Amino acid sequence: METMESIIISPDNTVLDAIRVIDGVGTILTALVADENHKLLGTVTDGDIRRGILNRISMDAPVKEVMHTNPVTLTVNDSESKINAAFNKHLRCRVIPILDNQGRIVAVKVGNSRFEKAMPNPVFIMAGGLGTRLRPLTNDCPKPMLHVGNKPILEIILNNFIDNGFSNFFISLNYKGEMIEDYFGDGSHLGVSISYVKEKKRLGTAGSLSLLDSKPKHPIIVMNGDLLTKVNFNELLAYHNAQNSQATLCIREHEFQLPFGVAEIDDYKLTGLKEKPVNTMFVNAGIYTINPDIIDLIPSNEYFDMTDLFSSLLEKRIKPSAFPIREYWLDIGRLSEYEKAEKIYGELFQKERVAEFG
Repeated sequence: METMESIIISPDNTVLDAIRVIDGVGTILTALVADENHKLLGTVTDGDIRRGILNRISMDAPVKEVMHTNPVTLTVNDSESKINAAFNKHLRCRVIPILDNQGRIVAVKVGNSRFEKAMPNPVFIMAGGLGTRLRPLTNDCPKPMLHVGNKPILEIILNNFIDNGFSNFFISLNYKGEMIEDYFGDGSHLGVSISYVKEKKRLGTAGSLSLLDSKPKHPIIVMNGDLLTKVNFNELLAYHNAQNSQATLCIREHEFQLPFGVAEIDDYKLTGLKEKPVNTMFVNAGIYTINPDIIDLIPSNEYFDMTDLFSSLLEKRIKPSAFPIREYWLDIGRLSEYEKAEKIYGELFQKERVAEFG
């Protein structure tokens, strides 16, 4: 049971402190920033954190560097009808602080109802790859059906989506696809709908979308079938919609160390020497959200990757959004990553965490 006090932090708390608060309060994903007298200074949402990551804000930076300084608020004198009207007007607002005449937080109102309903957005999982880098494990088994812990990777992915309220799934099949279809069937035993898109030839990471019988009515989440992640898919869609995006690419921060000393040169002269520096960059995380009309840009029944699709959008001056993943994420592409997934599974995917606000 979370209390109001547990979501209030100081402006000098770190961004990492804010993440711990946000992740500990269930679906509201919001922290309130206040001074020692509880006077409200701002709010920090999951979206604020992700925008901070894109701006390269350090996790050790004070939270005041990412907080929103003009949040929606109400007063102790406001009626329930005005509170409800505020939530209806500000649809992305999950919690509204109630302030006294001095601007101090005396209560909070949480608007949970719209997050409890089923998500209408379809999910398209790409599960047709050959898994060549995981041989011999994939000689007789498609990569998404390799077990991590006591479940196939694909079942862990589906369960994560189901826990987030999604129920309409499409799975693309190619290599040993019958094993996937036999295992999951139509999804009725999971309380969801699963349809299969069967590739007669390899179509890349986007080409199979052209085989859908009809265009979806809502933005569709597309995901590689070999990822182990705790990403919040509801937040991904909220971010996509908030940015008014046609397409959103999930990215992950990746560090790598150069094995050599790097020489810095200016006007033929050596100006510096860095020994084996560590570089940081954002990489494609294999998860996407695209609006239905974007599917029209995918050539029918031809090999076409998601990178080709996003390059095409850029050429057409349609700028996709970037959604930084701050949750656990692992691409199970090699044996070393598969072994890592086995080790982490029990800690992240078997423990249930119930966070309730009150």
